[in-house]
Order: sequence, then structure tokens, then C-alpha cells
Amino acid sequence: MRVVLGIEYDGNKYHGWQRQPVMATVQNSLEQALSSVADQPIVVQAAGRTDTGVHATGQVVHFDCDAQRSHKAWVYGTNSNLPKDISVRWARFVSEDFHARFSAKARRYIYIIYNNAIRPSLLRSHVSWNYRSLDHKSMAHAAEYFIGEHDFTSFRAIDCQSKSPMREVHHFRVARQGDLVILDVAANAFLHHMVRNMAGVLMSVGTGRRSVEWIQEVLAAKDRSAGCETAPPYGLYLAQVCYPDDPGIPQEFIKPMIFQ
Repeated sequence: MRVVLGIEYDGNKYHGWQRQPVMATVQNSLEQALSSVADQPIVVQAAGRTDTGVHATGQVVHFDCDAQRSHKAWVYGTNSNLPKDISVRWARFVSEDFHARFSAKARRYIYIIYNNAIRPSLLRSHVSWNYRSLDHKSMAHAAEYFIGEHDFTSFRAIDCQSKSPMREVHHFRVARQGDLVILDVAANAFLHHMVRNMAGVLMSVGTGRRSVEWIQEVLAAKDRSAGCETAPPYGLYLAQVCYPDDPGIPQEFIKPMIFQ
């Protein structure tokens, strides 16, 4: 039986998604909880590997298991064995040709910037912070240059292991709600640190330090040093993974509760 789960988590206390032998990770915690429910070792495959401090409202994973459990058992039984900052939202049974990562046709991330002269306290681990005033309209205009298929070498981490820097961005929206500036980006896939590096250059545009057209120069340079420093992880959320309609996977876009 191949089981698919929808997962949400607060990444603040975890050293990223991927299993590591001596560090607390989301994958470690989830596999331990699932193994207790299945009464056998469980190994999961995720739609996307998030970094240290990055959150998820719409992560998707799959695993194979010969234990017979209901949807309800996989959800509630697993949640009863998970720490409070990780939750299973739903469960589905699918065919063996489904893969949480390779069957996905798009991923969608939200990046939230708290734009206020005073640093946040209660939300400090769930938003990025920029004390300089941001012009979100200029940022939105600049973000349009990311849309389409491009070589994103200038926006990938130096240690990125992807074989190709080519990615296709489907949409990139920028909006403001009070003191929150919200970046909403979807693409067929993302390079390591790609969203955070795009957020960094957009904030430079938003403060007026760089022009809207500068984005084109950074893309054309195909050089990581042409951009800005990588924006912090705290405001980043994996909010949706999209699949072809036939597997019956929920296509829900789940906004972080910080904004609605």
C-alpha cells in the first residue's frame, strides 16, 4: 500500500526537513511517529526538502507499508505520536506509480516580511523583518521579471546540487496587509535557497536601493555574487504542492495563519 499524507510544521526547532543522524529534523520525527502506528519501520519521501527554520502548511509525503490502517488511523494515530509543532492534515491511498516529489507539477511558497521600524517579538520565528520602508508595488513590478523559464544561477545556493539551473516560475505576486509584505511564488520546482535569494533582491528594490530593472541584470549575470544576501528562513512557508488531478490528492492552498 502506498500512503500519501499532507503535513504542516513549524520549522523553528528543526535542522531542516531531511533526516540526519544526530540533529532533530522533521523527517526524523515523522518517521518515528509513523513507525509506531504501522508497527514497522517507515521511510517517507517528501515533495520538497525545507531548510532549517523554514515552515510548511502544505508539505506532501508518501511511503509504502503493508500494515492495514484506515485514513483516520494514519492521521490521528500519527498525530498522537508527533511533537506539537508537526501535524498530519490528511491521508490518501494511491497507486504505486505516484511519487510525492517526482509526480508534482508545481510548488508554491509564501514568504512573509514584517515591515516595521520595531522588530517583532511574538512573530520573530515566523516572519522575516525589514525595518526600512518597503514599496511593495515596486517589488511586485520587479517580481514580474522572474515569471517564465529562466536560468536562475544567480539565485541558487553555492552548494545547490541540482543538475540544471533552469526553472519555470508560474506566478510571483507581492501584496501588503498592514505591516506584512507577502511574497507568493509558484514554479515547477525551486533551486536551493532560490525563494530566499529572490526575496533578498526584491527587498533591495523595495527600499529603493536598487531599480526595478536591476532584476534583469542579476538574472542575466548567472552569478550568485550579482545578487544580495540570502533572506532569513523564518518567513518562508511551503504552502502548496500541485499534482495532476487523477491521483485524488487535495489541491488546497493553505495560507499561514499569520495572514488571511
